[in-house]
Amino acid sequence: MKKILILGGANLHCKLVKAAKEMGLYTIVTDYLENSPAKQIADKSYMLDIKDVDGIVQMCKEENVEAVISTYLDPCQRYYYQICEALKLPCYIGTWEQVYTLTDKEAFKACCQKYGVDIIPTYEENQVDIEYPVLVKPAHSRGSRGQTICNSYDEISKAVEIAKKESGNGKAIIEKYMGNKNDFTMTYIFKDGEPYLTKTSDRYLGSEECGLEKVCVIAVSPSKYTDTYKKNVENRLLNMLKGIGIKNGPVFMQGFIDNDTVRFYDPGYRFPGSEYDTLFEKIWNIDIMKMMINYALCGKMTNEYGELSDDLVYLKGKNISTMFPTVCSGKISDIRGLEVIKEMPELVCYTIRHEVGEFVHASRDVNQRIAEFDFITDSATHLKDTVVKVLETLCVLDENGENMLSGNVDPNSIY
Repeated sequence: MKKILILGGANLHCKLVKAAKEMGLYTIVTDYLENSPAKQIADKSYMLDIKDVDGIVQMCKEENVEAVISTYLDPCQRYYYQICEALKLPCYIGTWEQVYTLTDKEAFKACCQKYGVDIIPTYEENQVDIEYPVLVKPAHSRGSRGQTICNSYDEISKAVEIAKKESGNGKAIIEKYMGNKNDFTMTYIFKDGEPYLTKTSDRYLGSEECGLEKVCVIAVSPSKYTDTYKKNVENRLLNMLKGIGIKNGPVFMQGFIDNDTVRFYDPGYRFPGSEYDTLFEKIWNIDIMKMMINYALCGKMTNEYGELSDDLVYLKGKNISTMFPTVCSGKISDIRGLEVIKEMPELVCYTIRHEVGEFVHASRDVNQRIAEFDFITDSATHLKDTVVKVLETLCVLDENGENMLSGNVDPNSIY
C-alpha cells in the first residue's frame, strides 16, 4: 500500500483520510494533539507538530511516505510546501511567493494593489487621520481571533496589542470597518493553469448586540452577487492569481460587497473550512478530495474523479447552506432537538462542536458555535424554511434551564 501523510488532524482532515482510504492508501496523520479527530480514523499517527519540518521529513523517509497533502487551515500550508520541497514530492503550491502571498494579509493587500484588485482601506498604527470605526486584526491568524472594532484613537493601542498576540508574525492590521456591508466568499480550483469557479457564497454574520458581528452564522451558495462579481471583478482577480503563477489547487478569498465591486480582506491557498465540497460532490458527482489526493500522488489534476466545467458555481439551481448556530456564555446542561434535525431530508452532514458539560465562553469568535449543519435545498424559500425549523427545534440549555442560543441570523434576511 502506498503511504500518504495528511498534515494536521482537525475534523476537516477526516475527509482526506476517508478519501485516501477509499483509494487504497495507507494513511498517516501528524500534529501535536493526542486525540485529534483525523488521527482517530487514520492507519497511523505521530505526535509531530506541523511546524517540525525536519522531524516530519525524517519520519516520512523512515515510513517511505510517497505523498503529502494538506488542503485546509492556513497554519498547515507553509509547512506543507516546505515538507514537499524537502522530500521532492508533488505539491499543488508552486512557489514560496504564492503561499506567502496567500497566507499573509499584508502581502496579500500589497499584491492586490499591484494588480488593481480592490481591498479595504488600511491605516498605519500611528496614523492620525483615520475614519472611524476601524477593525484591528492580526496580520496572520484564523477564526476571527484577536479582532477588535475601535471607535477612537485611544482604543487602537490596546486593540493592536491584542491582535499582535494572536498573529503568527506578530503584526497587526488596521482597516476601515465595513459594518453591515454584505460578506462575500468565493473559491476557485485551478487545473493546469485554468481556473474553475466552484463556489460563491454570502456569509451572514451574528448580531452586534451579542458581540458576534464578526462571526459567520450561516453561509449560502451560490451568492446573490455571483453575476456582479463575474462581471466587475473576476478578470482583475484572475489576472492577479495567474500573475503570481497559480497552476493547481484551491484558492479562496473573502471580501465585502461595496456597490459594484468586492473589497477583499482574506485569502487562502486552500479550501475554506466547511463541508461545501461534500455537498458539491452530491450535486455534481465530482470528488474534490480524491482529485487533490491524486495530485499529491502523481502531480497531475486528472478527470478520473470528475470533470471541471465553467457552470459549476450555479449548482444546478440548488442552494448549499452551512449553518453555525451560536450560543451565549454558559455551561451546557442539555442539547435538545438534534434527533429531529438529523432526520431532516435536507441535511447532508453535521458536526457538534460543544458537548454537554462544556463551558462556552463569550469569546466573540467561532468558539461560540455550537454545531455545523450542512444542507442542500431547492429554492430560497426552501432554504428559509429549513433555517427556521433548525432554530425552532434546536435548544441548548444552561444550568439554569435557559436556552443559550443567541446572536443567530434572522431567516428573513437571507437572500
